[in-house]
Amino acid sequence: MTSPVELSPVELAAMLERGDDVQLIDVRETWEAEIVALPGAMILPLGRLPELTDAIDPDRPIVAYCHHGIRSAQAAGYLMQHGFDDVRHLAGGIDAWTDDVDPTLPRY
Repeated sequence: MTSPVELSPVELAAMLERGDDVQLIDVRETWEAEIVALPGAMILPLGRLPELTDAIDPDRPIVAYCHHGIRSAQAAGYLMQHGFDDVRHLAGGIDAWTDDVDPTLPRY
């Protein structure tokens, strides 16, 4: 199996700025997303991902993210194993996003 492609926060920010058609999948727990999340992200916690994949459009690119990038790499791998083709994950997660893109966001 191919490993999921990592996307840097700066690369993701450029995609969003261009208006690329991408599904942001936040695989953190709901309480984490309540602290800080990227606009437009679907909250699909990793532990519930198998029961929530119907919410994901298989024909659109996916970028998964979490707190530091570990859960999102697992989620991206799971999605790839289950037939999703264009899947990437945010390297360093939302924590890296606050370092590299938007330092005004809350951290935890």
